[in-house]
Amino acid sequence: MSTVLEWIEPSWPAPPQVRALCTTRGGGVSTDPFVGLNLADHVGDEPSLVAQNRALLRARLGLPAEPHWLRQVHGCRVADAVRDPRDCQADAVIAARPREVCAVLTADCLPLLLGDEAGTRVAAVHAGWRGLAQGVIEATIARLAVSPRAVLCWLGPAIGPQAFEVGAEVRARFLAQGGEDTKAAFVPTPGDKLVGESLCLGP
Repeated sequence: MSTVLEWIEPSWPAPPQVRALCTTRGGGVSTDPFVGLNLADHVGDEPSLVAQNRALLRARLGLPAEPHWLRQVHGCRVADAVRDPRDCQADAVIAARPREVCAVLTADCLPLLLGDEAGTRVAAVHAGWRGLAQGVIEATIARLAVSPRAVLCWLGPAIGPQAFEVGAEVRARFLAQGGEDTKAAFVPTPGDKLVGESLCLGP
């Protein structure tokens, strides 16, 4: 067990009142195969250890509230941190009130942080390929209710094309929505798989 937690801080022009980070597995109390700071309560880890990890995170960061954890389903529903209960089914969460904490859990999918230039609205997005195809980013920006030109964005760590292949059905789904320009986002590999050069490709 280690109470020394590790995280990545975004390099983006967010106003000072907006705090953002992406945790790693460094620190925490979970044991094999979830060693470290596992914050997910749906993967088979001991619930009490997940609760301890979440408590460690809140204490170490001095969070003003418990993060608005979601029950993520690779969809495009956007929750409201004030109106919707924690653990509601959604793949993004927005907050337009101070001292609210948005959060998403990712493995190979893309964590996406959004905010407006004034720092009055923020969002966290779980962007796997299914959510991307359904428009989770567009839905979140629409719920932020600010001009898309005023939205700040940070793309967090995610699996890359050297480590993850997709089938033809994924390519077909995006080509049907994005047209010919989308073809350049997929590169064939030996066999019948492809890698995505500019898409977040989740399970």
